[in-house]
Amino acid sequence: MGSLTACATSPPAHPGNLCDIYREKRGWYHAAMRQERKWNIPSSVPMAMMYQESGFRSNVHTRRRYILWVIPWGYITTAYGYPQAKDEVWSDYEKKTGRSGRRDNYADALDFMNWYITNTKKINGVPVRNATNQYLAYHEGWGGYKRRSYASKGWLVKVARKVGSRASTYQRQFNGCKQSLKGGFWENLLNFLF
Repeated sequence: MGSLTACATSPPAHPGNLCDIYREKRGWYHAAMRQERKWNIPSSVPMAMMYQESGFRSNVHTRRRYILWVIPWGYITTAYGYPQAKDEVWSDYEKKTGRSGRRDNYADALDFMNWYITNTKKINGVPVRNATNQYLAYHEGWGGYKRRSYASKGWLVKVARKVGSRASTYQRQFNGCKQSLKGGFWENLLNFLF
């Protein structure tokens, strides 16, 4: 178990600031910019959702279940990794996109979240920049969102508003630092090649 923990990528030191995240984790920045171009979704939206779901921890699971309150017996759900995606939804993503990936890989998780956001727009009509409602659909699923299952969950609506507010903050921060994040010729060339 210790070796698995050692391999896990540590979360960013300053998760409340998107500029600091991208300065610290240059690979994340480059992956996010590729994703923005591919999906036409500002990275502030999936990043705010990812912060809420996993706190940017790569190997997080839902709470454990116990037998007789002592013996660990699996997890409450199969949600795992950066996006806290369940097995069946992740499998659906892989089938529909023809990609295979890992939920504990940042770039794969971000691609999954952008795919989900894009489908939420198609299925539920939620604009990709509306992080509050995108999060509600992410949490409840497309059918649950359509049925408004979140309406009886005041706690979830509050959390979704927090995600919307964080996405707005992230976007403001990014607008202020995006020029300085671009990097030099060699960094961009290496990123392009690898």
